[in-house]
Amino acid sequence: MDWMNTFPTLGRESLRALKKTIDSGFRDFTREWGESIENLFEPLKAFLIFCERLLSTSPWWAVLSVILLMIWWATRSGRIVVGAAISFLLMGYLGMWEDTMKTVSMILVSTLVAIAIGLPIGVAMSRSDRLQRWVNPVLDVMQTMPSFVYLIPVVMLLGIGKVPGLIAVVIYALPPMIRFTNLGIRLVDADVLEAADAFGSSVWQKMTQVQLPLALPTIMAGINQTIMLALSMVVIASMIGVQGLGQPVLKAITNQYFALGLFNGLAIVGIAIVFDRATQAYGKRLQKHLEVIHG
Repeated sequence: MDWMNTFPTLGRESLRALKKTIDSGFRDFTREWGESIENLFEPLKAFLIFCERLLSTSPWWAVLSVILLMIWWATRSGRIVVGAAISFLLMGYLGMWEDTMKTVSMILVSTLVAIAIGLPIGVAMSRSDRLQRWVNPVLDVMQTMPSFVYLIPVVMLLGIGKVPGLIAVVIYALPPMIRFTNLGIRLVDADVLEAADAFGSSVWQKMTQVQLPLALPTIMAGINQTIMLALSMVVIASMIGVQGLGQPVLKAITNQYFALGLFNGLAIVGIAIVFDRATQAYGKRLQKHLEVIHG
């Protein structure tokens, strides 16, 4: 059955006119403001390039040592550290070190941006039921929207390159950070908050010294999910110029290079497993630490 035939001709013409109006309006907006908006993201672009050069040009043994030290600090697990060392050494042995470092830098910067944006929004949502009712539908749309759709407005507005890819990754990975921050703060025991009020804590003191520290394990779970979503977006973002492990995978798909796609895909999986285990272990350590403090 042709559903379009069930609508009056006038309705179809109105729909076409609406689509043309939206498309032309967005094109006019990008022509007028695209360059100005692009200039706003120059500091972010410079930071991303700095991270890429730092990780790519530094001696591999120094970069690997720092990564392993950070993993040990977060997990206190020799097994995870050894697994991470083997994974990164294999990536280097197979000639994927530079692409791996570009991917790690993209994940690092996008995660930091997502935390910087998502944490305040999550805190604000935890303090306002009305704001939560407004933001939740937006997050639902962001999480159900096909990832390719994020590329359309970003590419039309900023073209292709590092910054458009970074923005697409951040948008795709942002919802868990907001949701888990809001959830973690709302789950803080009311008795603890009453005790803070009894001691005369201000709103700021209660938030920074009570609610956020107690919500940290939940927030860490949000950071974990943000990293995982950012990694899953790497291959798709390679379509608009994001360098790293995603581009060889895209090349393998278009040219049917099975080995190239397999190795780079496994490298992405390896990074995901390392980051996932490290952030989960750190979240569990935080949880145990808080349980000891609060008896």
